[in-house]
Amino acid sequence: MAELITIDDPADPRLYDYTGLTDVELRRRREPEEGLFIAEGEKVIRRAHQAGYAMRSMLLTPKWVEVMQDVIEASTAPVYAVTPDLAERVTGYHVHRGALASMQRRPLPQAVDLLRTARRVVVMERINDHTNIGAIFRSAAALGMDAVLLSPDCADPLYRRSVKVSMGAVFSVPYARLESWPRDLETVREAGFRVLALTPAEKATSMDEAAPHRLDRVALMLGAEGDGLSARALRAADEWVRIPMAHGVDSLNVGAAAAVAFYAVTAGRPPA
Repeated sequence: MAELITIDDPADPRLYDYTGLTDVELRRRREPEEGLFIAEGEKVIRRAHQAGYAMRSMLLTPKWVEVMQDVIEASTAPVYAVTPDLAERVTGYHVHRGALASMQRRPLPQAVDLLRTARRVVVMERINDHTNIGAIFRSAAALGMDAVLLSPDCADPLYRRSVKVSMGAVFSVPYARLESWPRDLETVREAGFRVLALTPAEKATSMDEAAPHRLDRVALMLGAEGDGLSARALRAADEWVRIPMAHGVDSLNVGAAAAVAFYAVTAGRPPA
């Protein structure tokens, strides 16, 4: 059982994993370098724990100590009990859910290993908004995508905001980074996948035509909010596809577009 330790000093070095959580640039560098990530909220902590991530410690306000008792009993990592005010002073923000956990990262798999058993994968290019990353992972999990591949310049799926928005879905959909972009798309193609680039371009094939029903061995490529996929990525795709729009709307947020596209390739419309 984990040791319950009450702390009343925000400068206590045992709280180091939780310091400055609002400093995005600092945390982007520090967390991967130190091999940790932060899970926030009861559900997310439980899902990280159930997914097999090792716990380094937990930071709980008093009301959450009882709620998380079963997790505490199942872990040997220290649990730091703090007041809400001290939690805010340490993290830099009001911890609404009153429960944080520092978790140990695991080595990422290789893309080729994920592609061996996957049927439908997501490929993200230059998506750096953590909210969008989390939303895409949540939709990928809910709608049956098998894996996610990230370009080298995509944001970290295990950053606190991404994990929170995904509601822990980042733990259930395996992902890997492609080291050479867009050259490594050839690895995807060699594994038997057809690479579809999602774009609002008029010359793109309508999703209704490209995916009239579910598709197998398909890689759906998504670009950053606003700019979309780069010219290099579009040239590397097998086909451009678009979601039909109405009422003069030219595009959707990438998170919303991803959900529509995922449904199209995993379920789609039943055959006539």
